[in-house]
Amino acid sequence: MFHFYVAPSGDDTWPGTAEHPFATLERARSAARETAGDAVVHLREGTHVPARPLDLTEADSGTVYQAYGYGTPEQEEVVVSGGRRITDWRVGEDGVWSADVGDLDFRQLYVDGRRAHRAGIPGLPGTTTYNVTGYVTDSADPLGWRSPGDVEFVYRGVYPWTEARCGVAGVSGDGGSTVITMDQPAFGWAAELYNSTWEGRTSRGFGLPTRIENDAAFLNEPGTFVLDRSLPGRHVLLYLPAAGEDPARTRVVAPALETLLSAVGARNVAFRGIVFADATWLRPSRPEGFLHYHGSGYYEGGGVETAVLGEGASVTFPAASAAIPACVTFEDVAGVEIEGCRFTRLGASGLRIAGGAGVVVRGCDLDTLSGGGVSVSGGREVTIEDTWVHHVGLEYSGSPGIAVMGAKGCVVARNEVADVPHCGIVVGPGVGARVLRNLTVDTMGVLADGGGIYLSGSQGTSRDDGALVQGNVIEDTRTPYNFGLYTDYGASWVTVEGNVVARADSTAVLTVAPPLENVVYRGNFWDADPIGHDSPPSGVTYEGNVTFKDERELNAATAGIRSRAGLVRPRAGSRSAASSIDA
Repeated sequence: MFHFYVAPSGDDTWPGTAEHPFATLERARSAARETAGDAVVHLREGTHVPARPLDLTEADSGTVYQAYGYGTPEQEEVVVSGGRRITDWRVGEDGVWSADVGDLDFRQLYVDGRRAHRAGIPGLPGTTTYNVTGYVTDSADPLGWRSPGDVEFVYRGVYPWTEARCGVAGVSGDGGSTVITMDQPAFGWAAELYNSTWEGRTSRGFGLPTRIENDAAFLNEPGTFVLDRSLPGRHVLLYLPAAGEDPARTRVVAPALETLLSAVGARNVAFRGIVFADATWLRPSRPEGFLHYHGSGYYEGGGVETAVLGEGASVTFPAASAAIPACVTFEDVAGVEIEGCRFTRLGASGLRIAGGAGVVVRGCDLDTLSGGGVSVSGGREVTIEDTWVHHVGLEYSGSPGIAVMGAKGCVVARNEVADVPHCGIVVGPGVGARVLRNLTVDTMGVLADGGGIYLSGSQGTSRDDGALVQGNVIEDTRTPYNFGLYTDYGASWVTVEGNVVARADSTAVLTVAPPLENVVYRGNFWDADPIGHDSPPSGVTYEGNVTFKDERELNAATAGIRSRAGLVRPRAGSRSAASSIDA
């Protein structure tokens, strides 16, 4: 076994030994390739700042990347950061800090480890009308926006489960009115995508924004920032400091990379004890915007279809959709282990596994993410266990904590998902998923129509290869119109057994459209009866479930289930991210 060492203070002309380490992961990768898959790369303490993503291929099979001393009391704190520190601040008379950042483009900012918010206002002032190109308002306030081409409108709740974003193309005055022209094709796509009929009411397109972000005129709240890109290649960062912050001492980091690590086709590689941090995702800033539909999916054109939800109720949805990417991705890999790592301060999702087989994610933490935590699409025998996902979906509120789509034999076990804006754990169509002994707390914090655990579509072809949802504890599913444990939209071949659901708007629902088929609810414990329990539809078997209206009785009856749900390991304070979250 060959051992190589990488340190922020190293030199790529050195031999990569413990005494004379390399400076970059790229150089260590090249050295490891020469060993034909028999190498361990040890990362020494500190922040490693790569100039570009680390790309791994089949040629990197067999290599282990780990923090120095991993698994021992001497394990060092190692961060792989795609960020760039911002210095050379100017302080204006209004107290706003400004810095020239060249062509650097980003959507997030981190101040002493805290996620700063983009400056914004609640919505459009004045009386506003909506048209095919944008808006007309009787307020002159938008004429005072300093860089209107950088302004972004946020649309929360176009559908109860969606939150979209669209940029402004320009602002002009027209007599006593102000005309706001929106980016195309995003604004036109919205008229295609968002069409619904519900209880005799119809809607089309975005409607009015719920929030407007990213202009210097909005810098009113301490701890917020704006990126002014009105001069190409001469971008300016503006930041209104919080109390006690000093431009000479405060550490401000802007993400520069969109991807930190991409592995395609690699076999038997491992990453252990590494923090992946400070990356962005720029796609929503383009004229195509971010037309969210559900979960991590968004619309890129290509037409829509209509789902009939009942008599007189329907919504349109994408015929095809894209998914929010992750800043760390593994595609068509096999025998990969990701253990004891942390994914934090990222502008997309944290970790994505696409295709492949035999991937294990164990003992990881994911927090402070604009998108979701862990996503699995396709592939076989992926295991996610003993992993803590919390404070994710901070920019894209539909993002789930853990999502599994189109996979076979995926196991999601003994994880904790907390403080997420929509679903905690999502399982879409696939075969043989096992969702076992997880704990979800404070899910559905922003958007509606979801649950702590959510399944939809076919999960197999028989009881033998169907999905099993067992021994999970689901608490505090928060926004109105939710179902703590939710089998939805034609879910079939699902067994829901021995779970505990408490403090949800509704514990579960048995009648949905399209209907459930071959779904069994057995031996679950609720604090309120599921909707439809007294007359289950033909596709649902409902037996041996118990409802305790008294919380003390529920807790006593389910103490054994609760003791086995959630993380195996104790939360380590040094890795908890509590000091870096501004939620």
